[in-house]
Amino acid sequence: MKSKTQGYIFVLLAITIFSLQDGISKHLASTYPPVFVTMIRYWAFALFTILLASKMRGGIRTTARTKRPVLQIIRGVLLAAQVVVAISCFAIIGLAHSQAIFAGTPILIALLSMPLLGERVGWRRWTAIGAGLAGVLLILKPEGGFFDFKLLLAIFSCFLFAFYVIATRLVSRDDPAMTSFFYTGVVGGIAMTLVGPFYWTWMSGWDWGWMALVCMTSISSHYFLIRAYDMLDAAAVQPLTYLQLVYASIIGVTVYNETLNLNTIVGSVIVVASGIFTIWREHVVAARGTART
Repeated sequence: MKSKTQGYIFVLLAITIFSLQDGISKHLASTYPPVFVTMIRYWAFALFTILLASKMRGGIRTTARTKRPVLQIIRGVLLAAQVVVAISCFAIIGLAHSQAIFAGTPILIALLSMPLLGERVGWRRWTAIGAGLAGVLLILKPEGGFFDFKLLLAIFSCFLFAFYVIATRLVSRDDPAMTSFFYTGVVGGIAMTLVGPFYWTWMSGWDWGWMALVCMTSISSHYFLIRAYDMLDAAAVQPLTYLQLVYASIIGVTVYNETLNLNTIVGSVIVVASGIFTIWREHVVAARGTART
């Protein structure tokens, strides 16, 4: 019980820090290229993963040993690209509105898992998926009669992250979690280093301080999330990640003077409820499959 309590504390710490990181990233991306911001952030993340791997049993060589090298590289590139697109969304669309759309990602993952992973979905999850998609459409519904094509950027981010999660599930069949985490940081860091220097921009003194804070939050949030997964099942962790939407709304409204319309609020509630139910059903189905075997 004590271990589970600590696990939930680590989840809350990770989600809170992730949200602060998003808020600072929006500030930086409003002035500097998102690719450049992501590159600096990934340098800190990659350094953290290398140091963590060096302290594992067998060191970096054992941690880096993988049976799916191509898929691990694809995963790393997918997440790095998704971070760039997400930070761009924060600056262009807004923090709260972006996270409201991102909340539909578990629904998209459930849809893509059928053809890509061969998973079967029963009527309960189909109902939740349908409701979640309706919620997303409500969030995207244009107010002035014209669809805002900038919102497609957030949809693209959802697809990138969904494919990253599916790739992660595939490699988890052969590689341990620490190996996947190592490749996430290192491959992403290398990918951003190949692209980021072309967008190099000298920052003002204060903004270098904000960037340093982004790096620190990137390291600490991932550390707390790793600790959380050590103590809790994914089904217990994932529903709590929807707190990011709450945090994003608070930061967006109070710090950046963003506004939330009724469509966004109602759609977000529907999407979150559908996502939590979908995650729960996946856990139930997986538990039944394990019990039968």
